[in-house]
Parts: sequence; C-alpha cells; structure tokens
Amino acid sequence: MAPSNSSGSVSSTFYLTGIPGYEEFHHWISIPFCLIYIIGVTGNCSILHIVRTDPKLHEPMYYFLAMLSLTDMAMSLPAMVSLFRVLWSISREIQFNICVVQMFLIHTFSFTESSVLLAMALDRYVAICHPLRYATILTPKLIARIGIAALLRSAIPLIPLLVRLAFFSFCRSHVLSHSYCLHQDIIRLACADIRFNVIYGMVVILMLWGMDSLGILITYVFILHSVLRIASREGRLKALNTCASHICAVLILYVPMIGLSIVHRFAKHSSPFVHIFMAHIYLMVPPVLNPIIYSVKTKQIRQGIFHLICPHKINSSAM
Repeated sequence: MAPSNSSGSVSSTFYLTGIPGYEEFHHWISIPFCLIYIIGVTGNCSILHIVRTDPKLHEPMYYFLAMLSLTDMAMSLPAMVSLFRVLWSISREIQFNICVVQMFLIHTFSFTESSVLLAMALDRYVAICHPLRYATILTPKLIARIGIAALLRSAIPLIPLLVRLAFFSFCRSHVLSHSYCLHQDIIRLACADIRFNVIYGMVVILMLWGMDSLGILITYVFILHSVLRIASREGRLKALNTCASHICAVLILYVPMIGLSIVHRFAKHSSPFVHIFMAHIYLMVPPVLNPIIYSVKTKQIRQGIFHLICPHKINSSAM
C-alpha cells in the first residue's frame, strides 16, 4: 500500500488509484479498457487519414472534424498511459512535475474540444444560413487561426492554477482518486489555502465551458430560426440532419463532463467506484463514439471507411 502521509514538497510522489476493491482483477479489467482505447485511436486516425487523402473532403466541415479527432486523442492519451501503468502493475507512483504536466494536457485539450465544438456549430450556421458564402467565409487560413486560438484560449488560463500548485505543501494523504491527475483532485490534498484555486478554477470553467455551451446554444437558435423558414419539409429535415452528428458530439462531451464536476463538487463522500467510473467515461467515451457517429451519419466519411476496409472491392465495383 502507498504511504498515507509525507512531508510537503514540490517533488512529492503521488499514488494513483486503479479500480478500488478489484485490484486482483486489474489485469483482466485492462483488456476491455485496451480494446476501447484501440477502437478510439483507430477510428480517429482513420478520420484523419480520410480527410487528409481525399481532396473532396478538403472543406471546412471536415477540417473541423479532423481537429475534433486530434483533440479527442490528445485529451485521452495522457490519462491512458498512467491508467495502463496502474492496471498492469507497472507502477502506481507519479512524480509531482509529471502530474502537473498530465493535468495541464488533460484540462487543456478538454477545453480545446469544447472550443472546437463551438467552431463546428458556427460552421453549421454558415453552411445553413449563408450557403453561398460558405467557402469564402470559412477559408483554410481562418480555420487554422481558429484552431490555434482554441488551443491558446484553453491553455493560457490554466497557467496561474498550475504555477500556484508549485507553492503548495502536501502533508496529507498522497493517494489520488483516479488513475491520472486532475486539478480538483490534487488541491484537496494540499495543506494550504486553496481558495484561489477553487474560485479561479470555477471562473475558468464558467468562462470556457460556460461560454462555449452558451455560444453553441445561441448558434442553434439562429439555425432553427433559419431552418423553419425553409418551405419544404424535406428541406428542413435535410438541413437539420447535417447538424445531428454535431449535436451528438456536444452531448457526448458535456454530459460526462458535467457529471464528473457534480460528483467532485457535491458527492465527495460517495463510493470511490462512482468517481472512477465517471472519470473514465469522461475521457474514453468521446474518442470512441465521435468517429462512430460521424461514420454513420456522414456519407463521405462512411465511404472513406469502407474504402479503407475493402479497397479492392470498391475499386473493382467502380470499374
């Protein structure tokens, strides 16, 4: 067992938690986790390959989809590395500096994904409400700037939180609640005044996730207003169908994210299994389900997947 107390130091060693009560089954539990992660990586890499190699998909919608795939993988990778280290009994230990880097990457790409979903909502608004100006408004240069801005907007506000952690002492238990590092999990172990981190952290969440979700909601109000003005029922359904995949992606990110925040804030004394379950749903579900949803709902992506799986069959049928 990990020691429960240690002297405060910025070089402290923390101890990650696997699945409480099921330690003897960790090797078996790692199998479904590994399969799920492989499915997510394979799906997102397939989308990136299809968008990169198919000239017909060099359009704003698919560029944003590629951004979503990149952020999905970047968000889950740091957590999966430490998860498998725990489940495969390699090591439960993680150094303070590595823990800070890990939480920075996880939180940064979580916020970045939210920003990308807002950009995708704006993409759908332009495509539906201003179709003739779609290509001239969303140029490749503007899309690249949006991607860079989303990343910087997500990373910079986290710096004060993480810098302040370097001045905390950790004299309580060094055992974390999850198999990876989260800011809200680290600060509860600090023997220091954490009010700034708590308040500033809430402000960052409200300013980033809150503003993004509000922006998505407002964008869809304008989209619905425009769609309802379409005369034919078929036209309205076709326009709304182009938004279905994006709406699913928004729900897949925000529902587990909100659930995890609620558990941390208001269910601190609930079963550890609840915290572990919500934490892994939050990081593993979006990378797995987003490629599946876009493959099912988007014809061009679906055809690209079929071409990757059965290239000879498709080529022979085209001849």
